[in-house]
Amino acid sequence: MHDIRLIRTDPAAFDAALARRGAEPASSAILAIDEQRREVQTKMQEGQSRRNDASKAIGKAMGQGDTGAAEALKAEVAKLKETLPALEAEEKALTQKQADALAALPNLPAEDVPMGEDENDNVEVSRWGTPRSFDFEAKEHPDFAPALGLDFETAAQISGARFVFMRGQMARLNRALGAFMLDMQDKAGFTECVPPLLVKDEALFGTGQLPKFAEDLFRTTDDRWLIPTAEVSLTNAVREQIVDNAALPMKLTALTPCFRSEAGAAGKDTRGLIRQHQFDKVELVAITTPEASEAMHEEMTAAAEAVLQALELPYRKMLLCTGDMGFSARKTYDLEVWLPGQNTYREISSISNCGDFQARRMNARFKPEGSKKTEFLHTLNGSGLAVGRTLVAVLENGQNADGSVTLPSALVPYMGGIDTLEPA
Repeated sequence: MHDIRLIRTDPAAFDAALARRGAEPASSAILAIDEQRREVQTKMQEGQSRRNDASKAIGKAMGQGDTGAAEALKAEVAKLKETLPALEAEEKALTQKQADALAALPNLPAEDVPMGEDENDNVEVSRWGTPRSFDFEAKEHPDFAPALGLDFETAAQISGARFVFMRGQMARLNRALGAFMLDMQDKAGFTECVPPLLVKDEALFGTGQLPKFAEDLFRTTDDRWLIPTAEVSLTNAVREQIVDNAALPMKLTALTPCFRSEAGAAGKDTRGLIRQHQFDKVELVAITTPEASEAMHEEMTAAAEAVLQALELPYRKMLLCTGDMGFSARKTYDLEVWLPGQNTYREISSISNCGDFQARRMNARFKPEGSKKTEFLHTLNGSGLAVGRTLVAVLENGQNADGSVTLPSALVPYMGGIDTLEPA
């Protein structure tokens, strides 16, 4: 959500920032609604004030025996009581219209975010690790992992496309990865949480998924929503609150299933685990002050990178351009892991600084030291990591010619001493 006061102050700058994201100018339409709303509000306040003054004057006129003046005042009060509800309704409708217009606009990009239209314009910041050289042709995981317990056919019979049924050592590896990631994020100072998987409209509005991205979500019969990411539940933990300074920064993590309809992904990544309707993910969320959010963004990115490094998975860090960022983000780093089966890097984590964009939608605030006024918090979120995509990376980077997979040493304790997955 955007601050209407900033749009009033410099509408040209606001439109210029929207243009960097490829969005049309919006300040003129929003300010027209705002002006109309303020005019109605002024009329309403003047009417309320006059009603109160006239009501007081009735008693005075009656006390002075001036019945004519008293009757005239009574008539005026009666008329105001008729007209004020209409003004109040109009003011309420215009306030909602303005809020809806503001809510439809994406966050404004930070100044250091590069201009661009899509992923081809993202900027590589750094790389870690060297992709392994194979003495055989590396395969994609759907071509060898079914023998290790990755069952897409059974899942399709039960649930349809974009689901998986894991058995035995594959199921254990999935569980091991989640536990390993949680332990890594615990060491990085994140508090483990078990949040709800079903949320109300207000929660998804707060983090920016509603109303614009409803088609990407699954809705239940009782009008709740399955979370697309634990970002929704964790970030909304401060909804409608004034957070105590002593609690900041608030760093939260959770391992949860995530549910996405993938409405805009028809024909993309139809094989394997890359794009599923249901998947596990370790989410990272930070709630902090405006002054600390940039440093927190770097800290969270480093926490996600540490998992990849511990698993010995080559990756690159990308700074997303203005045209490739998510709706709520003002700056995003993507971590892309090397997948030898595809011979390319694929996204495994996005870490975003949302500034005060989500906090305004949630009305989440804090009171700076020495100040009597509250300010909106800054929120950040990212994957630490997506379990399914990490599993793909472990399988493809550790694959052997005989169909087995050598596991990273960091996972062996979580696998009960198993260091190699063997085909059944």
